[in-house]
Amino acid sequence: FTRNLLKELWEGRMPGVGINMYQAYCTPLDHHHHLPCSCTLMTVKCKEVITMETKTSARRLVAMLRILQIIQQLLQENKHASKRDIYYTDPTIFLDQPMVDRAIDDVCIYFQCSRHNLNVVSPSKGLVMGWLQFIEFGRGVDCTRNICTAYPIPMHIEHVQNITSLAKYILVVEKETVFQRLANDGFCKKNQCIVLSGRGYPDVSTRRFLRLLINELNVPAYGLVDSDPYGFDILTTYRFGSMQMAYDAKALLAPEIRWLGVFPSDCDTFQIPERCLLPLTKTDKRKVESMLRRCYLQQHAPEW
Repeated sequence: FTRNLLKELWEGRMPGVGINMYQAYCTPLDHHHHLPCSCTLMTVKCKEVITMETKTSARRLVAMLRILQIIQQLLQENKHASKRDIYYTDPTIFLDQPMVDRAIDDVCIYFQCSRHNLNVVSPSKGLVMGWLQFIEFGRGVDCTRNICTAYPIPMHIEHVQNITSLAKYILVVEKETVFQRLANDGFCKKNQCIVLSGRGYPDVSTRRFLRLLINELNVPAYGLVDSDPYGFDILTTYRFGSMQMAYDAKALLAPEIRWLGVFPSDCDTFQIPERCLLPLTKTDKRKVESMLRRCYLQQHAPEW
């Protein structure tokens, strides 16, 4: 990486680096000719070249170089750091937190690796409860001791070992309030399962943990989300991944997860009073239109 930049400078050329850009929508050409769509969230659309040509682009390239320097030190010393920690190491270069986030993503895309490979971690916000035991960093975690108590999802998923469970399925719920209601109702005492929540849009640790549980336990996973565009988008983040981290989709997505509800038709099925429903706002409708353009959702629509 650095050698290539120095070589370009030595040859009198503008230094730059190519970053893959990902595509979630069909091109107009595909629609015009009605070609069969094969797009996925991991489809590389083109390469974006980051150079020193403009001030914004130059800052982005400098941020990447500084991130690489920090990561090299973390790996050599076998230490970990959060994105927030990295920001505070050099706030004069990293003007704000989003600049750090983007630089880390750029590095991951360039080297085709995950954040945890760089020893960059994020505090997990996800919760889990139920019929589950595992070891993390040599420390035993036994969720069955208090089966309806929330436990934080591990931050270092790569260090989770010896997963054991008698659960018959995994239930993923969108909100912490729903998770807590299930805990208060003793749901896991009455049902032999594992309940997991990303508390909204799931973070990396939550998605990696779900992926690990599905792989290790070989049990079905179900998603229970709000019957609105954002609930459905959260469910698709689990199943198909997110555009922001399309480069790491293979390690994060859970294509096995099934949509349990809530469906719009449930309002009629269970005779939900009209006063309990909220109309779609203009923002909601724009969200729906945007999601409908995602080809990979259209491909899998019959299965859902």
